[in-house]
Order: sequence, then structure tokens, then C-alpha cells
Amino acid sequence: MTILIGANPIGWTNDDLQEIGGDTPLEKCLEEAREASIEGMEKGHKMPTDGAALKGKLASFGMDFVAGWYSTELLKRSAREEFEAAKAHIAMTKGAGANIVIVAETSNAIHGDRSKPLSERPRLRKGDWAPYGVKMTEFAERLADVGLKLCYHHHMGTIIQSERDIDALMAHTRPPVHLLLDTGHARWGGADPAGLARAYRSRIGHVHCKDVREAKMREANAGDWSFLDSILGMGKELGVYTVPGDGMIDYAAVFRELKGYSGWVVLEAEQDPKKAPALPYAKKGVAHIRAALNEAGLM
Repeated sequence: MTILIGANPIGWTNDDLQEIGGDTPLEKCLEEAREASIEGMEKGHKMPTDGAALKGKLASFGMDFVAGWYSTELLKRSAREEFEAAKAHIAMTKGAGANIVIVAETSNAIHGDRSKPLSERPRLRKGDWAPYGVKMTEFAERLADVGLKLCYHHHMGTIIQSERDIDALMAHTRPPVHLLLDTGHARWGGADPAGLARAYRSRIGHVHCKDVREAKMREANAGDWSFLDSILGMGKELGVYTVPGDGMIDYAAVFRELKGYSGWVVLEAEQDPKKAPALPYAKKGVAHIRAALNEAGLM
């Protein structure tokens, strides 16, 4: 059993709103991640898109490539068409030495639209789940045929947001579709991340660790804010998300439900680095993850 601690660069920058942290050079992001004892990084928009170049850049800072986000549009196209559309991402992933493809349905998602409150997020009708699950399973099988593991990322502002959505996705798909357990999206979406870990342990293929500021979450929900306004905060205030150990999630309880898990646990924050400097938050998050993994007997 091997647990590796990775990071997503959205503590330093933001892919959905690229001006956030836009003046932070990639080298500073990687230097600070290394200082925070990060072992690998997920893809960010400032990183090379060529797999070999990406692998080399991270290796120069002593890190591996973990995985990258791929936006599916399976509500609009077939699994075969999706696989063809994903060829460049597949080549990058394999070239950089990783085997995980993080996917989320974005054909009708609103998480990147600051004008849309989360109450307007898309939902699937009851009769749409089965055909969608068939296509997602086929896409995962096609990825598996080339040595890649599909990990589905439930995400605020998308069709897979709530616990009910996650349950429907898992019921209507089969291996090799894996679940990416994101503790922050789970908690904000109304689910207990430890409960999800317990329910889907055998199919969890990747873990994202970000915490939730409970008071800010309640304020954002009451005000029906957009996803981006919620995570970035209004004015000088901090947003809904933060690093593990700075919010309401019991990480030892989550990790206790992941007995036998091998793979990456990925630190995230989704904060504006001008309000929440990335390095001290990253160090705090890594320390908390390590302590929780030790308490749970996984490290």
C-alpha cells in the first residue's frame, strides 16, 4: 500500500478564472509545492501540454505528474466520438508518465460561469441516467484498453453534484469507471465524504482533499452565489474552500474508510493566493493530511 501526496495548482492559480494567480510564474508554484513536500502535481493551464515536456518540467522540481482534468461531453456525443476527442489528452497523460484521466461532464455545466448561481446547475432526468451510464462505461473501457484509469470527478455546478447524483452515476456505470472522491465538493454538495468513502471504497480511484469553511458555505448557499464567487469570496473575504485542517471535514474519519487504498491524495484549496498565500496554506494542508493518514493507519 502506497500513499502519495500530490497537489493541484489551484492553490496558486485558477483554471476557471485564469486571472486569479495569473501573475504567479509556474516556477514559483513548483518551487513552493516542493517546499511544502508535495510529491506530484496535477495539470494546470500554465504547464506544458506536451507529455514529455510536462514530465521533464515536473521532474526538474523532483515531482511526478499525477493526472489532468478532461471535460467530457457525453450528453452530446458517443463514447467513440469522446475517445477520439480525448486523443491529445490521452497522449499527454501517457507521455507524462501518468495513468489517471480525471473526467467530469461539462457539456451543460455552469461552474465556470460567474453569472450563474448554483441553483441553476443542470440535472439529469430519471430516464437519462441509464443511457448516460452506458456511454460513460464505454468511454472508461476505451481508456482502459490503452492503460488509463477513468476517475469521475463529482463537482459543484454539474450534473453530478449531490449525493443522489453520485449514487445514480455509480448505479448506472460499472468498472472500469472509478470515482474521484473530492471531500470538499462532497461536503458542499450535501454528502458525507466519509460515507461516500465507505459506500464506494472498491471503486474509488483518486482522492482530492480540500476543506470547507462551514459559515461561508452557508452564506453562499443562502445568497445563491455562483460557484466562482463562492470559492473566491466576495470582496476581501475568503471563500468556501480551504486546505484540510482549516475547515469542518474530519479527514481521519474519511481516511479510516479508505483502508487498503493505494494512490494519490491530492491537496487543493481553490483560493485566491492574494487573499490566502499559497505556501503557508499548502504546508498546513500537507501537515494535516499526513497527520490524518497516520491516525487512520494509512501512512
